[in-house]
Amino acid sequence: QVQLVESGGGLVQAGGSLRLSCAASGRSFSTYAVGWFRQAPGKERAFVAASTWRGISTYYADSVKGRFTISRDLAKDTVYLQMNSLIPDVTAVYFCAAHPTGPASYREDKAYGFWGQGTHVTVSS
Repeated sequence: QVQLVESGGGLVQAGGSLRLSCAASGRSFSTYAVGWFRQAPGKERAFVAASTWRGISTYYADSVKGRFTISRDLAKDTVYLQMNSLIPDVTAVYFCAAHPTGPASYREDKAYGFWGQGTHVTVSS
């Protein structure tokens, strides 16, 4: 069992940057695969980025490639999502998720078993 707590959201102007953090507590989090998803108002939750437990492999939604970077600090049990060149379309609640061994599909939210409460990101034009 792990508990996930996101932070780092806020209001930023278009073109700006934010770094989201997902702090984990619980056993053996360093071996968990992790993902970031977002849910905009009135829309379904959507995949953003994911990482295998060592970070050897990472996955990104096409819309964020080259602008967002997922990383993790194993010593701190924390996962980050660096978001650059932000645009208003990415305004959403961002969630981190974890799977103990690696989900069947890193891009499917239903494949993850553990979720944080979310952090709001608002990008103004």
